[in-house]
Amino acid sequence: MRQRSSPTLTAARRAAIAKKVTQNGDARVADLANQFDVDTATVRRDLTALEEQGKVQRVHGGAVAVKEPAPESARSPHTTQEARIGQAAAKMMTAGETIFLGPGRLPLEVARCSTALSPLTIITNGLEVAHWVAANTPHTLIVTGGQAERRDAGLVGQLVREALSNLRADRVILELDGVSAVDGLTDDSLPQAEVARTLLEIGSQIVVMVSPERVGQAAAAYIAPASDADVVVTAREAPSHPLWDLSESGVRVVLA
Repeated sequence: MRQRSSPTLTAARRAAIAKKVTQNGDARVADLANQFDVDTATVRRDLTALEEQGKVQRVHGGAVAVKEPAPESARSPHTTQEARIGQAAAKMMTAGETIFLGPGRLPLEVARCSTALSPLTIITNGLEVAHWVAANTPHTLIVTGGQAERRDAGLVGQLVREALSNLRADRVILELDGVSAVDGLTDDSLPQAEVARTLLEIGSQIVVMVSPERVGQAAAAYIAPASDADVVVTAREAPSHPLWDLSESGVRVVLA
């Protein structure tokens, strides 16, 4: 039987585990248990402690390295806006929920902020979102079928709509190309607009994310009135008059 480690040995082992994960990018529980001659339960406790210290990120079966965020000065304004919008939308989710995440840069930011909310069930028609969730989180992942669009690696078509007709979500989180109290919810992709219309019927809360420059603007394909969205999340740089109009129409506006 393996001996219980002393506090000193435990600290040394955890430091070595953190170094290994940082250098290799990831590590599996079974491999760490063999390397350090401890049982898997001990390794899981080590990884939990290291995650609480911000040194690793737990994933199913092991841990991955924590990516250091780029300094604000090194980020483009657009990237910073996307991260803020994604974080604001992610704060609306709670552990145990079923979430639909659409394709696009903003839903991908939401996925990146979801690791602390385990467990979640995430449904998506976004290939980039699906890949990130599968590789970096323990969430249950459901990917719709369909044909991939090159624009944002989103799946579209009849297969998607049929899949969504049999699914339900506590929250639907979408990125759209236009949100306006006058012109409604719109998108530049006609196939994605069709998917969005289906999604409006499956979610108990509809959260629409939009880049600030697209607030008050109309894209090519009409989806629904703006009032069909429960929440619109955008950056604080968005123009104030269209935001006021959205609030007057009964939509909750969240500025990140």
